[in-house]
Amino acid sequence: MASSSSLLAVLGTLALLLSPSASALSSTLSPDFHAETCPQLDGIVRAAVQAALTREIAIAAGLVRIYFHDCFPQGCDASILLNSTSARETALGPNLTIQPRAMQLVESIRSTAHAACGPVVSCADITLLATRAAIVASGGPTFPVPLGNLDSLAPASQDKVFDLPSPATTSVAALVQSFGTRGLGDVADLVALSGAHTIGRSQCGSFSDRSQRADDTFSRKLAANCSKNPDRLQNLDVVTPDLFDNGYYKALGFNQGVFTSDMALIKNKTTAPIVKQFAASKEAFFAQFAKSMTKLASVPKPAGNVGEIRRLSCFRTNAQTAVVIETAVDAAGEEDEEGVAASA
Repeated sequence: MASSSSLLAVLGTLALLLSPSASALSSTLSPDFHAETCPQLDGIVRAAVQAALTREIAIAAGLVRIYFHDCFPQGCDASILLNSTSARETALGPNLTIQPRAMQLVESIRSTAHAACGPVVSCADITLLATRAAIVASGGPTFPVPLGNLDSLAPASQDKVFDLPSPATTSVAALVQSFGTRGLGDVADLVALSGAHTIGRSQCGSFSDRSQRADDTFSRKLAANCSKNPDRLQNLDVVTPDLFDNGYYKALGFNQGVFTSDMALIKNKTTAPIVKQFAASKEAFFAQFAKSMTKLASVPKPAGNVGEIRRLSCFRTNAQTAVVIETAVDAAGEEDEEGVAASA
C-alpha cells in the first residue's frame, strides 16, 4: 500500500514540474551565469567527467559528438536528448555504444548538480560544460561557453537534426556554405572544428564511400581491415587516437584521413594551408579550435532562448515527466482504495 507521505512527496514534485517557473524565456547568456546560483558547478562537472574517462576514454568523443549535433541544428538546447531513440541514433551515427553512455553522463551530472544547487542548471548547459571538461582532460584547450541556455520543449525537427554535413561530403564549398548558415563562416572554423576528429572512432559503414574507392594506400588499408572485420572501430586520428592534439592534421598530410570530408580539406587550395598550419603548430590549432567551439555554442536559436530547465530527466520535458508522475499518483490512489476496501 502506498503511504500518504510518499504520495504527498509525489504530488509535491508534480506541483514543482507544473509551476510557472518551470518554463521561461531568457535572453541573458554568460560564461558566469551560474557563478552565484551554483558556484560548485564546474567542480561537479570536472569530477564526473574525469571519473567517466578513467573508466572509458571514448566517452570524450561521445560528448563532443552530442555537442555538435545539439548546437549546430538550432542552437544549444538539449533537443538531441529528447529525440526518439531511432532518430537520435541515426543522427549521432553508427557507433551507438558510446553515445548512450555519454548522454547518461550528462543526466548523472544533472542529478548531482540539482541535488547540490537545486534545479537551476539546464541539460543544455551541462552538455556544454561536460564536453569542455572532456576536451581539457584529453589534452585539449579550454574555452568559454555561454551559459543560461534553456532546454527545449520539443525535439528538434528531423530536417534540422540531419543538417550537419555528411562525412561523405567531397565539396569544401558545400561544407563552408553549411557552416556559414550557423555563424561559422570563417573557413578556419570548418578546419578547426573538423579537428575534433583527433579523438573518436567510427564503424566501417560511416566511411565506406572512402574505403570502397580504394584510390590510395590508406583507403585500401581501410577496405582490407573492414573486409576482415566489418564491426571494427577505426580510429579517426591514426597518430594519437586518444589524445586531443594536432595528430589528425599530421595524418591528413599523409592522406590518412578516414572520412571523405577529411580528405577534402587537404585537397582544397583554400583549406590545405590551414591544415598544414595546424599540423605544424598545436598552439595555432588550439587557439582557433577554442574560438570556433565558443562560436558553435553561440549558434542562434530561431525563437530565442525559450524553454525550461528539465528538473527530473534530461531525456523528458517537465510536461512528459508530469504525465508519468500523474499516472503513478493515479495508480497509488487506486492501491489505497483497494487497501481500504480490503480492511473494511
